[in-house]
Amino acid sequence: PAGGGVTCQPQSACVCVSSGGGGEGGGGPSTAGKGEDEVLLASASFEEAEIRGALKKMACEAMREIVAATGERTDGRSTTQVRPISVEMAPLPPVVHGSVLFTRGETQALGTTTLGDSSMAQRYEDLEGEKRKRFYLQYAFPPFSVGEVGRVGSPGRREVGHGNLAERALRAALPGEDEFPYVIRTESLITESCGSSSMASVCAGALSMRAAGVPLKSLVAGVAMGLLLDESGEGGEPIILTDILGSEDALGTMDFKVAGNEVGISAFQLDIKCEGLSIE
Repeated sequence: PAGGGVTCQPQSACVCVSSGGGGEGGGGPSTAGKGEDEVLLASASFEEAEIRGALKKMACEAMREIVAATGERTDGRSTTQVRPISVEMAPLPPVVHGSVLFTRGETQALGTTTLGDSSMAQRYEDLEGEKRKRFYLQYAFPPFSVGEVGRVGSPGRREVGHGNLAERALRAALPGEDEFPYVIRTESLITESCGSSSMASVCAGALSMRAAGVPLKSLVAGVAMGLLLDESGEGGEPIILTDILGSEDALGTMDFKVAGNEVGISAFQLDIKCEGLSIE
């Protein structure tokens, strides 16, 4: 229309966007008392959650179709390509025994390691009573790492879970207590996040321990793998993604975090958004 508005015919549900004035000559639907560029739900046949779900499904299908047709992901990488990695050793003063700034794409972790005697072991209780850990990793995910403002308090379920995953991944590489009798405390502070901050914590933790002089059996690294399944029923080939982004985690079918070295796997975690994965 001449007024620049967008019109649509009423269906079971439709969305009309008015980009012109709401009165005469505006070219869009008349919306008395409403501002310009407001999205109007023309039918109440669907709930908001259903509409959001349909839009997310469309985005998932579109992302898979683009990758299948071009072989490129949203950031231009191939399905097997890892984002650029940079490592800055000892960015903090030596009062911290070991530190590293690990960056992979837009995910960044500041890893620190401090050492102490046996009295500094972390105490905890389980069903068998009080125990002590000579190595523990603490993971912090402040809101600013994803451009948000929020309350910073005690660790939540997410922080505890990600920290435990990274801790398990690194525990296999620790030296024996006879060889290295110190308590090791490692912290991973996520300063920027766009996919797999827990696996960045594995990399930062191993490097910061090496910087602190811990004689690790080997270095350990971690990466998150993704999967794009054709859920339309047309039988498209599944697409496996290496080093997924935050958007690929949100819109993809799988988030498979795996850590280890060239010898074997020390920890993994699998999240899927489908009913199951076949052996094939």
